[in-house]
Amino acid sequence: MIKEELKEALNYVSASRENRSKMASKIEGNPKLIPILIEIIKYDTEPISCKAAWVLEYVAKKDLQLIYQHIDSFLSSLTHISLESSIRPASKICQLLALNEFPKKNRTSPQTLSVSQLNIITESAFDWLIGEHKVAPKAYSMTTLLLIGQKIKWIHPELGQILKQSYESGSAAYKARARMTLKVLEK
Repeated sequence: MIKEELKEALNYVSASRENRSKMASKIEGNPKLIPILIEIIKYDTEPISCKAAWVLEYVAKKDLQLIYQHIDSFLSSLTHISLESSIRPASKICQLLALNEFPKKNRTSPQTLSVSQLNIITESAFDWLIGEHKVAPKAYSMTTLLLIGQKIKWIHPELGQILKQSYESGSAAYKARARMTLKVLEK
């Protein structure tokens, strides 16, 4: 499958979980498509970029190792993403990477991220947290920053300050996640 064929296939991807999962299975079966999928995500103004992001999130959930094989390409795509329906899956993938980097138990993937890679994720997570975005990317960003802050010490004080400042203007869901995050930061 080449780029144009992948774009054509993505046109038939809908928001249904089953549909996204089927396409993710096709990508898993042909991992050479992942860089093309990431490239399509960078076409931020085209609706197909959202579908590519949805599928990449499903791929990451199934096999995070496939994302690590193209981590620099994925991380460079973060600066190109501005559509809300692409930001949510990108922020979820960043959370999955952080959860793997700082596991409570065993890693799902043996890979680890460099400090510069963690910094790229941190910058994007802070942008999503303070930007005009929906709750999901903000919640994923809180978790991501909370975890990365275990290694990069300046993150926790900054995260706490942002959450306290934005708490009153946040939605009920935002406030709930912010309370949980602040509780962990206070320990």
